[in-house]
Amino acid sequence: MRSANVNTEQTLPAMALASARTWGHQVAVIDGEAHLSFQGVADIMVQVARGLIARGVQPGDRVAIWAPNAIAWIPVALGVQAAGAWLVPLNTRLLGEEAAYILAKTDARALFTVQDFLGVDYQAMLMAQDPNLRALGDVVQLPLPGGLDSPDLARLLADGSAVEEGEVHRRIAALTGDDICDIMFTSGTTSMPKGVLLRHGASLEAYRIFNRSYGMAAGSHCIITTPFFHCFGYKAGWMMALDHGAVSHPVAVFDGRTALAMIQREGITHMGGSPTMFQAMLDDPERDSYDLSSLDSVVISATTVPEHLVHRVRDELGVEYAITGYGLTENHGFVSVNRRGDAPHLIATTAGRVIDEIEAVVVDDDGDEVEPQEQGELWVKGFMVTPGYYDDPEATAAAISDGWLHTGDIVTMNEDRYLRITDRKKDIYIMGGFNVAPAEVENVIAKMEGVAQVAVVGAPDPRFGEVGAAFVIPRVAGVLSGEEVIDHCRRRLANYKVPRHVIFVDAFPLNAMGKVLKRDLRDRIREEQVGA
Repeated sequence: MRSANVNTEQTLPAMALASARTWGHQVAVIDGEAHLSFQGVADIMVQVARGLIARGVQPGDRVAIWAPNAIAWIPVALGVQAAGAWLVPLNTRLLGEEAAYILAKTDARALFTVQDFLGVDYQAMLMAQDPNLRALGDVVQLPLPGGLDSPDLARLLADGSAVEEGEVHRRIAALTGDDICDIMFTSGTTSMPKGVLLRHGASLEAYRIFNRSYGMAAGSHCIITTPFFHCFGYKAGWMMALDHGAVSHPVAVFDGRTALAMIQREGITHMGGSPTMFQAMLDDPERDSYDLSSLDSVVISATTVPEHLVHRVRDELGVEYAITGYGLTENHGFVSVNRRGDAPHLIATTAGRVIDEIEAVVVDDDGDEVEPQEQGELWVKGFMVTPGYYDDPEATAAAISDGWLHTGDIVTMNEDRYLRITDRKKDIYIMGGFNVAPAEVENVIAKMEGVAQVAVVGAPDPRFGEVGAAFVIPRVAGVLSGEEVIDHCRRRLANYKVPRHVIFVDAFPLNAMGKVLKRDLRDRIREEQVGA
């Protein structure tokens, strides 16, 4: 049963303290054998903040977390913010060069990470890339998923004993809803990712609105399968759960059968995930042997969600409320969502309804508003629009004008403000829920000896939604192989950015200005897949 949110605080640390006062020693997070109460989350948050202050962290400093979903992630992130610093979450799939760029760009003064997770040593990757990074001067190795203790974390908390707890509460009291809480890096149309500035108040208010559809309440149990470095796993995940008195169940590595078992064992009521995740659960041959009756609400998030998948989630998983939504990091990850009473067909064929609290228009190439149901670019305006990109005024000016955020997404919107996403004006494609900027992949392939030109586009894929397809013009025909191109990328890029298809061509289709017509390349891929 849903209940009204009791929190009205406008910063994340103040919200954590208020939740501790309301729900006290009730369980807030479960990660394997490790549990934390709402009071426990708040207590560790304050201790982490004291430790950071003792080490010289000042309001406005940047502090990074490069670690998988885990119980310790939550109070540590809140501790960073309680010290007045800005949190920089890093994608755990990044390689050393990619992560080093973000740490250098933000001049992060400290780094929380883990050692030997799935065979990866994040700190070692950074040392090999750039041992002079400022963040490497203060590295705290966090416990692995399922744990709450590590020697480094214990030393940080011990350092905090030199700082009065009152100093933390003074810093929390000094924060306002307009202050920055995070810098989230997102793939863009340029070769390097951009850091989106997100605010405390907008983060909390956005997901209090979102929860009107999701229906999380005190006593709900939410499995968080999407990563904490993304708005979906962080703000629509543990932050929203903590704000509403629900229990978070972090998942570091998703597996369909493990998720089914957790739903049954823990009485999971809420789940968010990508189409790929729900497909894995639905297609598990042992699915019917699990009791999934506790599962009440799910949100399937992607730019486009197959209509049949929504029906399967409702019919085969027995979920009463299966909703879809749409958002982008530059709008705090949220623009539209279906309402709980919407008809299944409406949920399955739209990306939800643009919330009443923001403005939205669909415009043509000249910036003029089009008629309802006509196709154009979506612009949004309101309290959720980012203040801009970190240290990038040019990119900010290009994306936001007169308060309007140009989303780059091509949509139709009806009279009731329900959206259908039809295309992307930007070149970004989404592979298994992760945004990929073709320009970044192109920049890596172009450095290969023997490559004259390259163009990367998204190609339809039944499992991941889209995967990368690289069209390559070689310097000499027959010298390069597709396997060599893919292997080159694997050594330099996160796995989800590596193209799955390599097509060698003699020339690219160009427009009158000499720009590659990527739509034609996408059409070629689709035609070849149909003919295969």
